[in-house]
Amino acid sequence: MLGVILFSMTPVTEPTWDPRQYLRHADHRTRPFHDLLAHIGTLPGHPAPRIADLGCGAGNVTALLADRWPNARITGYDTSRDMLAEAAAHTRPPLLDFAEADAATWEPTEAYGLIVSTSALQWIPGHAAHFPRWLDALAPGGTLAFQVPGNFTAPSHTLLAGLRESDRWRPLLHGIGDRTASVLEPTDYLTRLRDLGCTADVWETTYLQTLHGDDAVLDWVKGTALRPVLTALADDPGARDAFVTEYRDLLREAYPPGPYGTVFPFRRIFAVARKGKP
Repeated sequence: MLGVILFSMTPVTEPTWDPRQYLRHADHRTRPFHDLLAHIGTLPGHPAPRIADLGCGAGNVTALLADRWPNARITGYDTSRDMLAEAAAHTRPPLLDFAEADAATWEPTEAYGLIVSTSALQWIPGHAAHFPRWLDALAPGGTLAFQVPGNFTAPSHTLLAGLRESDRWRPLLHGIGDRTASVLEPTDYLTRLRDLGCTADVWETTYLQTLHGDDAVLDWVKGTALRPVLTALADDPGARDAFVTEYRDLLREAYPPGPYGTVFPFRRIFAVARKGKP
């Protein structure tokens, strides 16, 4: 059985992942999933629906699906073997497991009650083109639910993009990690999902996250947005450290710490689409 993954990128630009770094901010990263989960209603096959978690990462949110639907048959899919190794700790045989697979080649052989993804589809250029195929894999009345970051105009990302494309770094990093074109606006998601015959609820939330510790925003992006750069410069530690230092200084100015920590606003886009019954 194949499933869906977090990435569909070329080997040159596909980032390597550090599960421990990613999980350093697990509370803030998991909160949007709780909010997404709260909008998902009864699933076909209840109380034992079939569920796919696309881009499951370290598996901590996949485990929340098992808490919500303890009798469900759930598989979390990702391409990162490091993430899947971390996710293995959440396995609950025979109901919850994890697998390595590729969205571009996924051919489901059974019907799902829920296909869900959180903070993953932004890594798949043109992911909305996969909606028809994923909806076809749902049982009548099934749900496609996802959440993606919508903060690509925030300083954390615009400063990173500007630095990558500066005279010093462009020869090494041109186009590396650029995901601005991958995520659509909420109205676009709503239109596409309704045009496909779904009832859809789409919304956005900006979380005023308060991070703690020195260079807290840099520590955050080391787990996500900075991964493609760290991967591209992995064979040149001197260049990697120089880039990170330049980026750190820019982030310090953009996100100064306050008396209660560093406020890091983070916009996210949510969609819950229910497939029509025959």
